[in-house]
Amino acid sequence: MIETNEIETDIINPVSMPDESLFEATLRPQKLAEYVGQEKIKENLKILIDAARGRKETLEHILFYGPPGLGKTTLAHIIGREVGVNVKVTSGPAIEKAGDLASILTNLAENDILFIDEIHRLNKTVEEILYPAMEDYCLDIVLGKGAGAKAVRLDMPKFTLIGATTRIGLLTGPFRDRFGMTYRLDYYEEPEIERIIGRAAKILNIGIDDPGKKEIAKRSRRTPRIANRLLKRVRDFAQVKAAGKITEDIAHQALSMMEVDELGLDQNDRRILEALIEKFGGGPTGISSIAAATSEDQGTIEDIYEPYLLRLGLIERTPKGRVATPAAYDHLKKPVKKPAGQTLL
Repeated sequence: MIETNEIETDIINPVSMPDESLFEATLRPQKLAEYVGQEKIKENLKILIDAARGRKETLEHILFYGPPGLGKTTLAHIIGREVGVNVKVTSGPAIEKAGDLASILTNLAENDILFIDEIHRLNKTVEEILYPAMEDYCLDIVLGKGAGAKAVRLDMPKFTLIGATTRIGLLTGPFRDRFGMTYRLDYYEEPEIERIIGRAAKILNIGIDDPGKKEIAKRSRRTPRIANRLLKRVRDFAQVKAAGKITEDIAHQALSMMEVDELGLDQNDRRILEALIEKFGGGPTGISSIAAATSEDQGTIEDIYEPYLLRLGLIERTPKGRVATPAAYDHLKKPVKKPAGQTLL
């Protein structure tokens, strides 16, 4: 039997927001045209939205995946604004029971968008309840218990499910197949990050020159969320230590004080590389050993730190484990040691 309880969610109504400046204060773009980067995804989404509006149909279900901070949640809100419907926001861990999901689905209006962040963390039982909801817009529930129990199918308004995940591999095949569109968000290029920083600086009324933007952008790990966070911290430094305007020199001083180096690596990134080099001789070693040596959660290393280190070519994945590359030794200014019984190329 499904028990329904109220579960806390956020609802964003893009049609009747009381204060546009409130949305801008979050630094999230409001329209697809304002969204910087991910050009191919934007083109496909525009066609999808225009076609659905032209036919007056509900959008297909959409799945966004990729590293954190690249704009998955922002795109979900933008889609809601472009279509002109409500966006109901929740997360996978918040939906603990089938009744939680039933409570959310039965409160959706026609063409509403349900956005589930961290959708890979949905309970498998809850996930299966979503199957008929996504395909047939109906909800199967069981009334009563024991021999007197009976299954009832409830019709629902047509809705769009938008899921976001950093670990698409944890979603089951049948679940992934029910999304009409799947998009992978990738890291941004530095010129795109500079544009994002310029837009954020304008919203926050921060004085910044082009070299200042470039200095922050190159240390932002090609991630908008990190770029905006660094911009705010550099603004604080400029306000206290300088005349308030961010220049290349001010940005360099502020980011050096924050221990963010020229590649965007912070203290935790360097700690992982140093553990791999100093404690394990550069590898190969397993990710669990690195996690134990750094007192860091294994999932955090795999989801947060490792993708960027791999992209920079500072570590490699091998069948035997992780290996530090010569570029990692060079960046940390450590001599390359010849592993026993191996020849360095």
